[in-house]
Amino acid sequence: MTNPQDFSTRAIHSGQSFDPTTGAVIRPIYQTSTYVQDGIGGLRNGFEYSRSGNPTRSSLEVQIASLEGAEHGLSFASGLAAEDTLLRAVLKPGDHVVMGNDVYGGTHRLVSRVFVPWGVTIDTVEMADLDAVRAAMRPDTKVLWVETPSNPLLKISDIAALAEIGRAGGAIVVVDNTFASPYLQNPLALGADVVVHSTTKYLGGHSDVLGGALALNDDALADKLGFLQFATGPVSGPMDAWLTIRGIKTLAVRMERHSSNAQAIAEALVAHPSIEHVYYPGLPDHPGHELAASQMRGFGGMLSVAVRGGEAAARKFAESTKIFQLAESLGGVESLIGYPSEMTHFSVRGTELEVPENVVRLSVGIEGINDLLGDIDAALATS
Repeated sequence: MTNPQDFSTRAIHSGQSFDPTTGAVIRPIYQTSTYVQDGIGGLRNGFEYSRSGNPTRSSLEVQIASLEGAEHGLSFASGLAAEDTLLRAVLKPGDHVVMGNDVYGGTHRLVSRVFVPWGVTIDTVEMADLDAVRAAMRPDTKVLWVETPSNPLLKISDIAALAEIGRAGGAIVVVDNTFASPYLQNPLALGADVVVHSTTKYLGGHSDVLGGALALNDDALADKLGFLQFATGPVSGPMDAWLTIRGIKTLAVRMERHSSNAQAIAEALVAHPSIEHVYYPGLPDHPGHELAASQMRGFGGMLSVAVRGGEAAARKFAESTKIFQLAESLGGVESLIGYPSEMTHFSVRGTELEVPENVVRLSVGIEGINDLLGDIDAALATS
């Protein structure tokens, strides 16, 4: 087919040509570990063993690359597997990482508790303060790690400006695009070097699959990442890859509903007497609102709130919703609620990334907005 320009068309068709054997519209799940060879070394389309390559995974990787406007896409068993492989590819003992002071707790844990003992150093900084980022850069800085919107306080970072800082300092700029998804934001187009996703979240979209992905344009780095995938084995299995492919096909329509629902909830909660503060870049008084509007196509389905009454009230709210289910993760069609201090960000308690104890995070699903607002109102009435 011709090269489609529309995001929705690419999400449905990139890497997803019909099965040539049967004509099936949906490509099969290649649930196999190995492949018959036509004589020793006679590989069919390059496939020999599913750790090194699988047609289902390859289809997903083409799809991911297309959505991020990348030359290369790689699919992993989890978001952290993708991050770990990338960091192993670009870091060595003595290297330095600059990271935002509000990121997914597992990312900070990976660097601080796995790579730091190996000899890497890390500094965290307020990414919205470009002078502070420049001051944090050192001659041995090899990675500038950006998460925007950030988890869980929804901070917005200027990807283009940070890409310039990273390039000037000789560091690769990595953007975790999980909260936004490729539908709302494309960091490579803004100058970033690598995009990382937890495909478990919005790309999969249905809370039924674990996965991660990298997207990039650098051929040499892509080759190195591909080798590490093969050598260490953190690849996505064919069933997980197929579920992610299926989820991506509806990404555009889902993100529109996630975003509109989250916007409505954020606007409703701004004036709620039980809420002290709403963290959502779609609100005009959010410090990153104008920047988000300039580098995103919408404001996404994630928001956090600071609950009046402190920790006890926040816990009560998180435990009292009915439609919003208390659970880890985010980005599914169903709404989820979490208490970051003891859930997603428990590993950073006592550090500069510690989340305030009155903060509750909402992953707004695609249910009816009146039902969601009613659920929140009822839960806040008990807190």
